[in-house]
Amino acid sequence: MANTYSQSYMHLIFAVRNRNALILDSWASDLEKYITGIVQAEGHKLIAIGTAHDHIHIFIGYNLNNPIPKLVEQIKTSSNKWIKDKKLCPFHFSWQNGYACFTHSHSQIDRVAKYVLNQREHHIKKSFKDEYLSILKKNDIKFEENYLFDFFEE
Repeated sequence: MANTYSQSYMHLIFAVRNRNALILDSWASDLEKYITGIVQAEGHKLIAIGTAHDHIHIFIGYNLNNPIPKLVEQIKTSSNKWIKDKKLCPFHFSWQNGYACFTHSHSQIDRVAKYVLNQREHHIKKSFKDEYLSILKKNDIKFEENYLFDFFEE
């Protein structure tokens, strides 16, 4: 539609099933490149992507014509298949059900991008569970423990 403008930034987070640390350093960068291709093919702008061994953060300029659930499903199914086809993981790899999605303003782009790009270093100091619960609370998101990612004692 003519004269329609939008600007939205979304921060996606999802975890490996059972929070297994299956994303290895040897292929994490290739996974990030592969997922970047999916994000761009779906019409979004990748701003930053960062993997930890058991989860991933993806920060995008969001194309409102492509719903987030569709994008997440595409990323999860395609990357699962890619990991299996390339035989990158000696164990059964899959993503957990569900995901988190948070909006950010234009003024937060640099801060969020730096945060996403430094996931491995960040989690030396703070566990994924602590971080995730903190983000939910900071964004005033009501949640039920039963429906969170599977968190196992560190």
